[in-house]
Amino acid sequence: MNKKKRNMSNVKVSMPEQAPDVRNKNFSEVALGYTEEMAQEEALRCLHCKNHPCVAKCPVNVDIPAFIEKIASGDYEDAYQIIASTNSLPAICGRVCPQETQCESTCIRGIKGEPVAIGRLERFAADWHLANVKEQPPQPKTNGRRVAVIGSGPAGLTCAGDLAKMGYEVTVYEAFHVAGGVLMYGIPEFRLPKKLVQTEIDGLKALGVEIVCNTVIGLTLSIDDLFESGYEAIFIGSGAGLPRFMDIPGENLNQVYSANEFLTRVNLMQAWRWPETSTPINIGKRVAVVGGGNVAMDAARCAKRFGAEEVMIVYRRSEDELPARKEEVEHAKHEGIIFNLLTNPTEIKGCDGWVTGMTCIRMELGEPDASGRRRPVPMKGSEFDIELDTVIMAIGQSPNPLLRNTTDELKCHSWGGIIVDEETLATSMPGVWAGGDAVTGAATVILAMGAGKTAANSIDAYLKDKK
Repeated sequence: MNKKKRNMSNVKVSMPEQAPDVRNKNFSEVALGYTEEMAQEEALRCLHCKNHPCVAKCPVNVDIPAFIEKIASGDYEDAYQIIASTNSLPAICGRVCPQETQCESTCIRGIKGEPVAIGRLERFAADWHLANVKEQPPQPKTNGRRVAVIGSGPAGLTCAGDLAKMGYEVTVYEAFHVAGGVLMYGIPEFRLPKKLVQTEIDGLKALGVEIVCNTVIGLTLSIDDLFESGYEAIFIGSGAGLPRFMDIPGENLNQVYSANEFLTRVNLMQAWRWPETSTPINIGKRVAVVGGGNVAMDAARCAKRFGAEEVMIVYRRSEDELPARKEEVEHAKHEGIIFNLLTNPTEIKGCDGWVTGMTCIRMELGEPDASGRRRPVPMKGSEFDIELDTVIMAIGQSPNPLLRNTTDELKCHSWGGIIVDEETLATSMPGVWAGGDAVTGAATVILAMGAGKTAANSIDAYLKDKK
């Protein structure tokens, strides 16, 4: 145990950030990270309790007390290696994982104060490693067996990385021209720098993972084609890229975006480099983002950075029911995003094919629905209009039907998610596993990574038994 005096403060060590009125005009990272002194001070808040509830709550089972103890003693590379032994993307998780509902939610320090800042410490260890260690680990010895992974998002990359470490020859097939999935096209630069994502992907390539882009499985190749070319197992981690709309009048007007399209233009088409380069986005002065999740916050904060004078979140429930991370909501508020809550659109208005506004109705909360949240009910006679130039729909996404439509063997739910065995993630199709948003619908990066890890272990057991 580290000999330094334990830090018994009830609050986390604050992380430096760009000032709100500065950062809402640029796409540089908002949170600036801990210094070594800050990281050690926060690490000394960990009590190293007997049962380690934080580990049990981590979807990828990082040995949290062990890596925190290494940070407290200044052994930063050892801390990183502990994390990396079970987490293929530590620098990413340290930034976008919802620790407040995962590991930090069970931290003993959270009973009488704030939990240990596990996510910030994970980010520190990963960033220290990336800045100070340039050598890649040796490539594992191959066992000569081939596995295909469909999709290069967090589920696919995790599955590929874990299988590569076990000695499998893994090829990842990605529909876009850049690997990374939602990490590249969905999460803005100010939350997750793309250079960092590429560095993590390069680390997987160093393990021997091959990534083939511009290949749509279900169109360019089929699952049967993959088996015929010599793969013994397949993991589907194709995500949830099919946007949902409200089916209200006016959704086909110009300047109505799905959040998926909008963020893809921002990130993958590099509109975030504006104003240094031309941008494939036209925003206007007034923007409404419909929805209350992390994707809605990302879209609203991007719109603000593109110079919109007024950006509002339109959400049909109250602030207590917002599904977005508390940190993201607070950042959005600080950056000047307006929250129009208990409000629901009924029509998008336009002129000559272009958006001019939106009609909304006020809502009130009734009895809980199937999700446990109080159901929003319209208030009669409360309709009102908002003048707008752009509307962004961020009300969720579903798995794309293209892949499942190419075979009758892959059983799916009526809403599109692939049906899997809960323990192994095996699908109804022999030799095929699936995980992440393709199974659950849109969820979190860390849960997708947990699914990728589970599938990798299941595939390994299957192929060993197949010998």
